[in-house]
Amino acid sequence: MPDRSRTPGRTPGARPEASWSRWVIWAIGLVIVALLALSFLMPTSDRADLSYPDFMQRVSSGEVTKIRINNDTSKVTGDLKDGKLFSSTAPASIPDDDVQVMKGSVPDTKFVSPQTNFFVSLIPVLLPIMLLVGFFVWMNRRAQGQMGGIMSMGRSRARTYSTERPGTTFADVAGYAGVKQEVREVVDFLRFPDKFASIGARTPKGILLVGPPGTGKTLIARAVAGEADVPFLSVTGSDFMEMFVGVGASRVRDLFDSARKLGRAIIFVDEIDSIGRKRGAGVGGGHDEREQTLNQMLSEMDGFEATEGIVMIAATNRPDILDPALLRPGRFDRQVVVPLPELDDRIEILKVHVKSKRLGPDVDLNVVARGTPGMSGADLANLVNEAALFAVRGGDDAVRAVHFDMARDRVLMGQRRESLVLSEREKALTAYHEAGHAVCASVLPHADPVHKVTILPIGMALGVTQQLPAEDRHSYDQNYLEDRLVVAMGGRIAEELVFGVVSTGANNDLVTNTELARKMVREWGMSTRIGPMAWGSQGMVFLGEDLMQTRDYSDETARVIDEEVERILRGQEERCRKVLTEYRNALDLVARRLLEHETIDGAEVARLVALSRESSATPRVGAPTPLTVSDETSTEL
Repeated sequence: MPDRSRTPGRTPGARPEASWSRWVIWAIGLVIVALLALSFLMPTSDRADLSYPDFMQRVSSGEVTKIRINNDTSKVTGDLKDGKLFSSTAPASIPDDDVQVMKGSVPDTKFVSPQTNFFVSLIPVLLPIMLLVGFFVWMNRRAQGQMGGIMSMGRSRARTYSTERPGTTFADVAGYAGVKQEVREVVDFLRFPDKFASIGARTPKGILLVGPPGTGKTLIARAVAGEADVPFLSVTGSDFMEMFVGVGASRVRDLFDSARKLGRAIIFVDEIDSIGRKRGAGVGGGHDEREQTLNQMLSEMDGFEATEGIVMIAATNRPDILDPALLRPGRFDRQVVVPLPELDDRIEILKVHVKSKRLGPDVDLNVVARGTPGMSGADLANLVNEAALFAVRGGDDAVRAVHFDMARDRVLMGQRRESLVLSEREKALTAYHEAGHAVCASVLPHADPVHKVTILPIGMALGVTQQLPAEDRHSYDQNYLEDRLVVAMGGRIAEELVFGVVSTGANNDLVTNTELARKMVREWGMSTRIGPMAWGSQGMVFLGEDLMQTRDYSDETARVIDEEVERILRGQEERCRKVLTEYRNALDLVARRLLEHETIDGAEVARLVALSRESSATPRVGAPTPLTVSDETSTEL
């Protein structure tokens, strides 16, 4: 989404940086250096340099018409009869005879004592003094800057947008019509307070934007700044934190004081969970810096002092750890959920991000949006940029549909490892492993359709089976979860059926299945022995709150949970074995096609499965396999 440039206003209470004295010192220094340079570079007069005997001889012969003798330097200058100038150096003590000759021969003979220029004489004295004064001024400025930094530690670091606001508006926020409607009410209240006051309506004092990372919470707040005709103060939660206790509370006070001076204003706090965590969960107790900051914020939002006309907007992706006092009515009255975008929202977001891109005629944003379920706005922006990068690398003049497919694979599955070379046995093992996933996903009624299967090493995996749901899902029933377990076990069971062994390639599948089955039993009530009871997972441990708490059920219940998890996994493993035994021909066909082409799409997998169904003879368990791999890792089809 476009991010127009903006010029933040001056922070309230901040001292302007006075740097004029520094420039004055530099200017004076340059003037002095220039004067000294000019004194040495001044062109000298065109005078003939005569020796003293030659000078006296010319005086005696009457060639000199004018003589000036410097009493201080014994420098002799004058004019010759032909109009030329001359200079000479007389002895320190001129003999009286020579003086008489000069006065007798040249009537215009004078002994002079020139006056020294006052300013030139002051330069040797003033230069060291000025340098010393400049040094002390520089030291004083540094000391004042350090003291100013200490004295301004408790001032708010919020950026204020008043006359020059961000150019982002609600039109730049694609999708999220409901979210924009709730936030627009705050903007309308601040613009037209009389309309709400006429019927006694009161605007919420605080709005909490909640949602996963990358969904555009900060962008919505920037759009509020662009829409509202009131000052907007933006700050992050980390700006309040310092190593000294009380600094954060002082910054909160200064922030609200600055907002009150502006009249009606919006305060936006990004990542408020950094200072709004539950109190009593820290080692320092009530003297912890974070808790002092939170206490001050609670008091400022709904304390004795009125904050009419000030609306606070905060954003977080962890509302579960916020203090209950922060979420009560009167503080954050309204929580606005900013979820992952739906299909229509993804289409609108993609339209925004492709405005500056040159698209090929084969690009259909509806198809791209359907293939990106669960992606946030930030993910979609990255997807469009990756597609443009693939187009540049390929030397194309536009971004085409194939580039979007490559970018989606890059984002979802990872970067292909070109340097990794698999042996023939590893390649065959990987082919059957991925074929097991693909066949199970194709024949099970509740599984997500197969989008692409590859045995090219991508990311940390030797092969990948990619599934994409036909539509966005918001809840999952037990049938879907059980089919998902079977699909994840397909690779391990296929290796066992074909090669009679299991490999480490199923490690991630086992971890994912065990975690999913445990959630089915412990959190979602999908076990008849456990019944309609749920126990939350451990989650992140906060020191002082959950340090001694490990679980909220007995050892007997824990044993039952483990037994139920094992029962579910064993049952779905046997179900997977039956499916792959029944569709053994399809398993062989898909594996053979993967070894030939390395990558096939979901339509090809479905065609091969349908082809195997048409075969009248279905191989039984233990029958000879079409693919045999010898100990020398040679492969025969």
